[in-house]
Amino acid sequence: MIVAVGLVMAERRIYLSLPSPETLVYGLLGISAVLIAIIVLRPSLTASREGKIFAFIAFFILPILCGSLAASEHIERSKQTTFCLACHIMEPYGKSLYVDDPSYIPASHFQNHRIPVDEACYTCHTDYALYGSVRAKFRGLRHIYIQYLGTPPSPENIKLYAPYNNRECLYCHRGARSFEGNAIHAAMMDSLKSNDTSCMTSGCHDVVHNVGEQSKVKFWSRAP
Repeated sequence: MIVAVGLVMAERRIYLSLPSPETLVYGLLGISAVLIAIIVLRPSLTASREGKIFAFIAFFILPILCGSLAASEHIERSKQTTFCLACHIMEPYGKSLYVDDPSYIPASHFQNHRIPVDEACYTCHTDYALYGSVRAKFRGLRHIYIQYLGTPPSPENIKLYAPYNNRECLYCHRGARSFEGNAIHAAMMDSLKSNDTSCMTSGCHDVVHNVGEQSKVKFWSRAP
């Protein structure tokens, strides 16, 4: 028991001592800048084979490594709920997560921690098919482009790219006793799995964000 506790504490110390991805990126950028400065100030170094390798590392390998680490870090950060709600037009959608009405599907999932609250938007709006996460992130890049270089729509006019697929609901709910043990769900399970009956538009769970009605609803006391 003592040995196990000691190992856990050692692992925690190692984890805490590791630099953050952001620190690594800045460190690599600093090293790259120093190496590039050396080559710029002393171009004669590149006359030898070793100098050419040195220049190749400074001008190509390290910058590519920095770019890859930075992109990976920002892509991970883009999964955060706070990132999604940073755009002004998304504020009503963030506010809808605090509607005090269990018929609001996003609100009931968010408030009861049925989804990770720190990645709420990503959890429900990513595509759980092959390469779905990649597609979701590329769509996120498109949203950023529209936000800063295009003409963003009003919150009421934001639409999904395609009708919501039951696959995203079943990814979490399939196998759950509260879901499959429900007689209504059990009777229509095949239809739900095939998308012949939609979870979202069949009249069962059709109240989603409903941002156009926010002036008429009550909010949970912990709403921001």
